[in-house]
Amino acid sequence: MWVMIGVERVERSIGAQRRRTAWSLESVRWAVGALMFFLAGLILQLGGAPEMVWWTAYLACYLAGGWQSAVDGLTALRRRRLDVDLLMVLAALGAAAIGQVFDGALLIVIFATSGALEDVATRRTEDSVRALLDLAPERAVRVDRGVETEVPVSELRVGDRILVRPGERVSADATVIEGASDVDQAGITGEPLPVAVHVGDEIFAGTLNGTGALAAEVVRDPSDSVVARIVAMVGQASATKARTQLFIEKIEQRYSMVMVGATLALFTVPLLFGADLRSALLRAMTFMIVASPCALVLATMPPLLSAIATAGRHGVLVKSAVVMERLATVQAVAFDKTGTLTTGRPRVVGEPPETVLALAAAAEQLSEHPLGRAIVAAARERALPIAPVTRFRALPGRGVSALVGGRRVEVVSPAALGGPAPESVAALESAGATAVVVTVDGECAGVIGLRDTVRQSAADVVADLHRCTGRVPLLLTGDNRCAAARLGDELGMEVRAELLPDQKVAAVRARAERVLVVGDGVNDAPAMAAAHVSIAMGRSGSDVTLQTADAITVRDDLATIPAALALARRARRVVFANLVIAASFIAVLVVWDLFWHLPLPLGVAGHEGSTVIVALNGLRLLRDRAWFMAVRQSRGGAESRCRA
Repeated sequence: MWVMIGVERVERSIGAQRRRTAWSLESVRWAVGALMFFLAGLILQLGGAPEMVWWTAYLACYLAGGWQSAVDGLTALRRRRLDVDLLMVLAALGAAAIGQVFDGALLIVIFATSGALEDVATRRTEDSVRALLDLAPERAVRVDRGVETEVPVSELRVGDRILVRPGERVSADATVIEGASDVDQAGITGEPLPVAVHVGDEIFAGTLNGTGALAAEVVRDPSDSVVARIVAMVGQASATKARTQLFIEKIEQRYSMVMVGATLALFTVPLLFGADLRSALLRAMTFMIVASPCALVLATMPPLLSAIATAGRHGVLVKSAVVMERLATVQAVAFDKTGTLTTGRPRVVGEPPETVLALAAAAEQLSEHPLGRAIVAAARERALPIAPVTRFRALPGRGVSALVGGRRVEVVSPAALGGPAPESVAALESAGATAVVVTVDGECAGVIGLRDTVRQSAADVVADLHRCTGRVPLLLTGDNRCAAARLGDELGMEVRAELLPDQKVAAVRARAERVLVVGDGVNDAPAMAAAHVSIAMGRSGSDVTLQTADAITVRDDLATIPAALALARRARRVVFANLVIAASFIAVLVVWDLFWHLPLPLGVAGHEGSTVIVALNGLRLLRDRAWFMAVRQSRGGAESRCRA
């Protein structure tokens, strides 16, 4: 019970911070001030006050709501860019010049309110993920030789031991070395229920410990924790612009120049034919307002950034808006095998000779590959001595090489031998195991068989992706054909086996479709870089793979991949809907103003209303419901919508 109370307090504090954040925005305060002055002027005008009094109130509204837009517009003009903000201020001043001060003040209020709502929307997108930082405690209990010391989290280093008491929040990404508990990881991984953790399991900074005490060893610097990476990636994503957005901004300047020219023509031509100054200027200003592309400019980024934030809260870190766009256009998916479709924790099968296993373990002890870790683990289980090594080298796609006691020991795949493989290799591979050959100074010393286990969700995920893309997912692996074929038949996948890293790249490039590559190892990085878009397994992935990938699954949950694709496609549909809404409003209002009489207040309301609608429509993807709908769609709940 007290744990739940603590969670509720944290949630309330985050909610309070968001409310304070909205008011802390300068644009919100000035918009409220402009509204107050406008209402005061309206009351004074309707109450019969002297004209100078209510004019003063309206002019104060101009100043409060328009000064920042005027400054920004003039700054842009000095850089030879025509800013929409400046056009709005000029239209309001023009209205005042012909005695329509009420209409101009109304324009300023609505424009200032619209800008404030845009700022709030942007801040809310950032805060939806940045609020995670508030969950990470500022101090930690470090244990050194049995002595407990409370220190700032920033002083923690990899290898330090920390104590997490019941009900406390975890201070750093760490591995449990003693104790057991249930940890609420919902804020980081999206896991709806507390996760049982035991010795050897990883816990994340910012998660909430349950009723057990945990001793853990820090595995990442606090600045590189999962929470920090989420925030950093969202910051990077916010700084990038999608292709659609770049295209819109590219034509915005030309459009604005054409719009100014049309406004001048709409003002001068009627005057040449005898129209009065007031009506010509009013129509021209109305046209300038309704033709402004504010809503079009805002149509793209809010949906994409909202989708990025939502995916991040549920365990998928998308690095940029460009990546989110690419995920929406994926036509085929290719998977690595070991550590991706399988658990990445293979075990040695059979009873290889102790001398062979000890040599292989010595050579593999510095390797990051799951097969190497399994060989080392098997040697330790049998209490075999593991000799020190020198001149260790990883051979991507082949194996490893090292000097053990002055002898060159290599642990490689049978395909890397360059000659016929030992007979025992065929027997192991026919049984569905992966065989590695141990050589000493170029001579075969023995063969070790390993078998991995398939992730529980792999079959469902492959089926979901087949349904979503309409194409059978592809398995790209350096493993032997028999083991790969057995896995492919089990999961329903097309198989390419015994591939070196460059061959994986060629297989990806040979596909006519836009391919998503999912992997975790160093040998997957070239294929991931060559793909249309790539996703890395966050827990088992190497540093090179995590840097190469366009997106990362925090907890290695394959089920988040089809959900992320469905969410990206929904974001693209929202972008398209926003563009249609914005363009429709502009077209209708412009035609109305050109061929009939469009009142200035109605034009202002229509223009700014479309901007608000577009912004709010994009923010719908911030809700958790958007993720749950994406999960349902990826599982066949809405097949037509899952397809690109």
